[in-house]
Amino acid sequence: MNPFMISAYLLIAFMVVSVSRVALGPYPQDRVVGLDTTNMLVIVTMIMLGVAFENVILIDVAIVYAILSYVATLYLASYLEGRS
Repeated sequence: MNPFMISAYLLIAFMVVSVSRVALGPYPQDRVVGLDTTNMLVIVTMIMLGVAFENVILIDVAIVYAILSYVATLYLASYLEGRS
């Protein structure tokens, strides 16, 4: 088995833990941090799968997803701060 695939499987397991933080977080800030962590794990997993399958399009999609995730995190942070 490809080492990149093993890493992708581990990252997916970490995503399950992060999604549980989003679902069970007692505060909205905890949920935003869990969501941001999940997004970063999705991006890294997409890059790992792109390398494992030698598919450049997954890496391009991961870059666009990272930009959108960053903007969404900034928006949620400003919303929670009360400056929306």
